[in-house]
Amino acid sequence: MLNIFKAIIFGIIEGVTEWLPISSTGHLILAEAFIKFQNLSEGFWDMFEVVIQLGAILAVVILYFKNIWPIKKKESKHGDKGYKFDKDILNLWGKIIVSCIPAIAIVLLGIDDFADEHFYNPTCISIMLILVGVAFIIIENMKKKKSRVSDIKEITYKDAVIIGIFQLIAAIFPGTSRSGATIIGALLIGISRTVSAEYTFYLAIPAMAGASLLKILDFGLKFTGEELAVLLVGTIVSLVVSILIIKFLMNYIKKHDFKVFGYYRIALGILVIALLLAGVIK
Repeated sequence: MLNIFKAIIFGIIEGVTEWLPISSTGHLILAEAFIKFQNLSEGFWDMFEVVIQLGAILAVVILYFKNIWPIKKKESKHGDKGYKFDKDILNLWGKIIVSCIPAIAIVLLGIDDFADEHFYNPTCISIMLILVGVAFIIIENMKKKKSRVSDIKEITYKDAVIIGIFQLIAAIFPGTSRSGATIIGALLIGISRTVSAEYTFYLAIPAMAGASLLKILDFGLKFTGEELAVLLVGTIVSLVVSILIIKFLMNYIKKHDFKVFGYYRIALGILVIALLLAGVIK
């Protein structure tokens, strides 16, 4: 029962930090330093912290289903019913696929394994928390009031490539934040805050679903009953919290910028360094 309670805590952390640009990986690693699962199989945590992202993905699907599902009902003048493909949505998915290509490339090249081995640690996380926090503050201070792109349909394939490259940074350096990196990339090329966030949500679907599938395959379907319960609870909690956080973020950035998240990242990064120096985390 204690592991279920811990799964709830981790689900809340994932649901909040996956969509706010403050690094879900960084927060989960910090939480795991203080809250550890007991009596679960080796490698379960590495799989769990990735797979509970499926709940976060499902939140995007639920909230934006009409915007991302390309098959629409049609009705002719004579009353005949049928289905058609929405060209704008198909075009959007084409751009999302293009944005995912850099991340897919590093998996095929094995760079992600190298990154996990050398960068997946509190020191790297603290550095990236601070650097990306500073980047948010600088970019927001430089940002012009009028954005080049104010509708998601206006994103070009060139924009998609650039955003995909920024997502690559997050894939290599934990603590960057996938949403943070892609939003920064989008802001830099003149995309509005709301469109930047929305595109980041959509981009998470293939990126996070792919990562979750690979982790499950690597772990294998050898769950105990308790492990399956822990995973399901964490995923469901992540789903519910994600729905609330996505709604909050989209309302927040209509009137505010991202600087508050930059300041938070810097403060958290300094806290991680302090905990490292104190020997609380390693």
